[in-house]
Amino acid sequence: MIEVGQSLPQVQLSELTADGMVNHEVNTLFAGKKVVLFAVPGAFTPTCSASHLPGFVVNADKFAQKGVDIIACVSVNDAFVMKAWGDAQNAEAIMMLGDGDASFTKALGLDMDTGSFGGVRSQRYAMIIEDGVVTTLNVEQPKQFEVSKAEVILDAL
Repeated sequence: MIEVGQSLPQVQLSELTADGMVNHEVNTLFAGKKVVLFAVPGAFTPTCSASHLPGFVVNADKFAQKGVDIIACVSVNDAFVMKAWGDAQNAEAIMMLGDGDASFTKALGLDMDTGSFGGVRSQRYAMIIEDGVVTTLNVEQPKQFEVSKAEVILDAL
């Protein structure tokens, strides 16, 4: 598993924008920036939709006030699903990134096999990244939602 002090892996995440599909090189996208990145097991799933993403949406201004350049949500879903979920959640301030083949999630060592629920998915976590280096990493225990909440990450900044 990736650890505090390590650089993010050199992989791509996809984003569906108004201009079409964009494949971002993670190390380029986050270079020179302070980023809050959080991951969910799946778009449109109960805890993710009721609590995790909404916490970052309502606190987006507070993150900006603390110098965060990008708030990004990643899930092992395609960019089309992530865009639809972001639209449904009014998440304009959040970069909704798809990790369709789980390459980013696997490179971090934060993947899990959910079996028939959805196969390979991401563990729930949140991290603070400065210039591509992880400075804070909060990984949830299975079926928990405590350490990756927006409020907890705000307090860590």
